[in-house]
Amino acid sequence: MATNSILPSGRYAIFALCCALLLIALLVGALGLVAGWWVAIPLAFLVFVGLWDLSQPHHSILRNYPVIGHIRWMVEAVRPELRQYLIEADEEAAPFSRSQRELVYKRAKGMAGEHPFGTLLDAYRDGYEFIGHSMVPAKPADPTSFRITIGGPDCALPYSSSVFNISAMSFGALSANAIRALNAGAKKGGFSHDTGEGSLSPYHQEMGGDVVWELGSGYFGCRDENGAFDPNRFVEHARLDQVKMIEIKLSQGAKPGHGGVLPAAKVTPEIAQTRGVPMGKDCVSPSRHSAFSTPLELMGFITRLRTLSGGKPVGFKLCIGHPWEFMCIVKAMLETGVTPDFIVVDGTEGGTGAAPTEFSDHIGSPMREGLHWVHNVLVGAGLRDRIRVGVAGKIVSAFDIVSVLAIGADWANAARGFMFAVGCVQSRSCDTNRCPTGVATQDKVRQAALVVPDKAERVYNFHRQTLHALSEMLAAAGLEHPDEVKPEHLARRVSATEIKLFSELHEFLTPGSLLDGSVTTGRYAENWRRASTQSFAA
Repeated sequence: MATNSILPSGRYAIFALCCALLLIALLVGALGLVAGWWVAIPLAFLVFVGLWDLSQPHHSILRNYPVIGHIRWMVEAVRPELRQYLIEADEEAAPFSRSQRELVYKRAKGMAGEHPFGTLLDAYRDGYEFIGHSMVPAKPADPTSFRITIGGPDCALPYSSSVFNISAMSFGALSANAIRALNAGAKKGGFSHDTGEGSLSPYHQEMGGDVVWELGSGYFGCRDENGAFDPNRFVEHARLDQVKMIEIKLSQGAKPGHGGVLPAAKVTPEIAQTRGVPMGKDCVSPSRHSAFSTPLELMGFITRLRTLSGGKPVGFKLCIGHPWEFMCIVKAMLETGVTPDFIVVDGTEGGTGAAPTEFSDHIGSPMREGLHWVHNVLVGAGLRDRIRVGVAGKIVSAFDIVSVLAIGADWANAARGFMFAVGCVQSRSCDTNRCPTGVATQDKVRQAALVVPDKAERVYNFHRQTLHALSEMLAAAGLEHPDEVKPEHLARRVSATEIKLFSELHEFLTPGSLLDGSVTTGRYAENWRRASTQSFAA
C-alpha cells in the first residue's frame, strides 16, 4: 500500500542542498574563515529564490521544483538558437532551411552558391520539382537584359523593371541602416525597392535607388490629420523621379484582412515624420481602405493616382482570399475600361514581421495558388496582355523564380531573401526590437552594427548572382529570356511512380473564355457568376 512520506521528495533536493550548504558556509564563517562568508552570499541568494518559488502562485513547476525549476526557462530561452545551429536539418524549413539561407549568404558574398557531392534533396519524394533541360542548350544570355516593361495603354511613364526585385518592407519594421543598404544595393544593381506601407523614408531617398511606393490603408506619407487620403501630399512624393511605380496594398500574405497598430511608445520622431502621424498616439493601419469600398471605386482610385503621379504605373498588391472578389475587380476593369498597370500577388507563406498566429498559419491563399488564379482570370477576361503580374512569397533562388514564371508571373519579388543578404540570421526576434544583426530594430546601438556599404554590396551581389544562375538555368532548358518559360518546361513528382508537367497539373483558361461562355462549369464559372462590380460581396 502506498503511503505519504513526511520527508521532502526528491524534487526539493536541490533546494534542501542549498539550505544545507548555506548553514555549513555560515558555520565556517563563524569559525573565522572569511571564505565561508563569500560562499554564503550566493548560497543565500539561491535559498531566497527557493523560498520565493515555494510561495509564488503563478508557476506550478517552481512550486514543485524550487531553484532547479528555473533551468526550464533558461533552456527554453536558448532553444531556437540550439535548434537552428546544432539540431536543425539542412533541408528543414523553419521557415527557411539552412540550405536556403546558406545559398543567399554565399551569393551575397559574391560566390556562385555551388555545393559538392550531389543534391541533398530526395528526387523521389512527392512534390519534388525540376526544370527540363534541352538537348540543344542555348547560349547563356546577359542577365542584365532580364527586364520587363511595366505600364499599360493608359500609362505615360512606363518603367523598365528587373525580373527580380526587393519586396515590401517598411521603415519602422526595418532599421534605417537596413533600408539604406537595401536601396543602395538596388541602385547599383538596377532593380527596384518596394517601400512597404510605412511610406517613402529619408533613408530610401538618401541612396537614390528606384522605389515602388506602397500605399496601405493608413495612407502613410499622403494622409490628412484624420487618416484619409490627401492628394496634395501624395503628389509631393509620387512625382519624385526616384518613385517609379505606385502600389496600392489591398492585403498582404502575412496577415490578410488584418490591420495593425504601432503603439505610441514605438512611434519615434523619424517614423512620425515619415508616415505623417502625430507623436504620442498609436499609429493605426485600418483593416480596409477608406478611399474606396467597391470594385468600381477602386478603378476610380487607380485612375486618380495615375493622374496625380503624372502618368506613372499604378497597380495593387493582394493575397487572394474569397476567389470571387478578384473577379469583381476584373469585371470592374471590363465595365470601366480602366486597368491597373500591374498586380502583385502575395502568398500566405510570406511575412517579414509579426502577425497573429492564426492569420499567418490559416488565412489567405498560398502564393502559387493565388498567382494561378489571378493569371487565369485575367486570361479568361481577355485582359492579361494589358497587365503585368508579379509575385512575392519565399523566393530566394533562381529556381524559385522559374517556378512562378512557369505558371503566369512576369517577375518576382523577395523580402526575406534580401534580409538574409543584409545579415539576417532568422533569429525570429523581429517583433522584440532586439534583432541581433541590426536589421529589424529601431535600437540605434543595435542597428549601428549593420555597416551600410558592406551590406549594400551584398544586396547587389545576391541579386547579380541569382540572375546569373537564372541565365544558366534558362540556357540549359534551351531558353534565352525569362518570358520564354512556359508550364511545359517544369515538372513535379506527384507520386512514387508518376511525374507531371506543370501544364498537366494546372488548369489554364484560354483568352476570353470567361466572356464567350465557353467556361460553363467549375469554380471559375461559379465564381464569375457571383462577382459584381457594385460590391465585393458574393
